[in-house]
Amino acid sequence: MHLFSYLALRIATFPVIFLPYKAVHRVGKVLGSIAYYLMPSFRKRALCNLSYAGLADKYAKESFQNLMINCLEYAKLAREKDISKIAVCENPEVAQSYIDKGQGVIFFCGHQSNWEILFLEGTTRMPGVAIGRPIKNRYLYNWVLKMRQKFGGKIVPKEQSVKEGLRALKKGMFLGIVGDQGMPDSGYSSPFFGRIAWTSPLPALLSQRTGAPVFVATTRRERGKYIIHYSDPIMPCEGMMERMLGLFEESVRKSPGEWLWQHNRWKQQSADKLKRKFRHETIAVISEEEVDLQEFRQIYPTETIKLFTPEEYEVEKMRYKLVFNLTSRKVARKDAFTIINLSRENRSLTDLLTECRISSAQSED
Repeated sequence: MHLFSYLALRIATFPVIFLPYKAVHRVGKVLGSIAYYLMPSFRKRALCNLSYAGLADKYAKESFQNLMINCLEYAKLAREKDISKIAVCENPEVAQSYIDKGQGVIFFCGHQSNWEILFLEGTTRMPGVAIGRPIKNRYLYNWVLKMRQKFGGKIVPKEQSVKEGLRALKKGMFLGIVGDQGMPDSGYSSPFFGRIAWTSPLPALLSQRTGAPVFVATTRRERGKYIIHYSDPIMPCEGMMERMLGLFEESVRKSPGEWLWQHNRWKQQSADKLKRKFRHETIAVISEEEVDLQEFRQIYPTETIKLFTPEEYEVEKMRYKLVFNLTSRKVARKDAFTIINLSRENRSLTDLLTECRISSAQSED
């Protein structure tokens, strides 16, 4: 099955290699707009995340367009021999000076614009490695891996990130870390768009251990090309993770439609804690009477929970992924993933919340 999927994808994207990048971007926008309507779960997540971050709905469709452009560009990038034709770093000098002196550096980046460009462009100028997470389809992953390493860089798996990261930095290479993924089991959280988000502290830990500076690397798409920008170096210090995330957030705010809003960035609990149906970070409780939310807090200690009357919920602008309706009234879905109508359940609220939890043996993906 994986081989069939891989071959089908390669055949479907083969014509793309003959198109100029600007044409690929135009096609990607059209296909992304179609995907926006044909993929309701991902559309719903993007809209909820944008609402959570306080940004406009229009960026959801733009995010789908950006993602489709990226997908189409894999076929182009796999055959691209001169990355400078489509990507340029506007300020490489400071980071390069550290590499020239044999000092390793860390690049902190995220799923912005086409995130593959950062490593491809960087490894044409500097020796480097990056941490990558394999995908289930090994045929597809091997193809992507070959593309990523074509200019001499090396991708290391997450399980070897500390060992290989330290080795690379001690050799005077750069280490690329994608740090904008939701990782509720990381043990470290920091505000992102004003909301608590869990993130790996690995960039700060490796920086403090080796003395390597961290550069926040961002990219934007302009007129069919990619412009890469490095922040000023962040030296090992207290609070450096907050500074990295703050700089990256500033960049996302400048072009929200080029970020991956379909990702569940603000998830608060891992799959071994709650059933998928109940595992959401934005929760609306609708009741005609006063409700003590402490009962919910026992299950959702860090999630955003807000109490509404039915009338208040109808005019609420923010989207909530999980809704507990404690009334007999029907409530509008408003892009919620799950609505629990207690009046239709044969359980009390206490029993229902208790059943949200699952044991590690029953953990879901």
